[in-house]
Amino acid sequence: MHHHGYLWTGPKERFDNEALRRPPHPEPPPPPAPNDLTGERLLQRYREVATEFLTCDLPPLETAYWLVKPRSLVRGTWGEAKEAAAWLGERLAEYGHRFACAYGRDPAWPAHLVDSVAQRLATGADASYGLYLERPAYLSLAVVTCSPNRSTATLRCPLG
Repeated sequence: MHHHGYLWTGPKERFDNEALRRPPHPEPPPPPAPNDLTGERLLQRYREVATEFLTCDLPPLETAYWLVKPRSLVRGTWGEAKEAAAWLGERLAEYGHRFACAYGRDPAWPAHLVDSVAQRLATGADASYGLYLERPAYLSLAVVTCSPNRSTATLRCPLG
């Protein structure tokens, strides 16, 4: 078992594009009837989302689905849960001055999280945090357990 770290920051409006953050349904919509423009648009949109979900850098709604994203999005890989949790704590501290919430700007807050995150990762669970930054922007941090992932064991390791 090992852990991969992911970080995304960007405009809140882009983060809110949930269609690109959820895996496509395993079954595409049925082929449209002749001259069914609505059906044709639905099928085209399904194809676009199915392709873009796998390639875009937006955080998935389900943390484990980071594993199907491009390997270039992996910010770090660790064999030990404590190392992965420390990375997450360091990123929270790095962005702390930009957090919109007061507790996020407290320098002690990331340190408090590191131990609980390490315990969670050691059980095979994932850790995911999202916070609003100023301007309105958003920060998403995740550490995903791999080989296998407890919540979705069928997902392959991005580095394998």
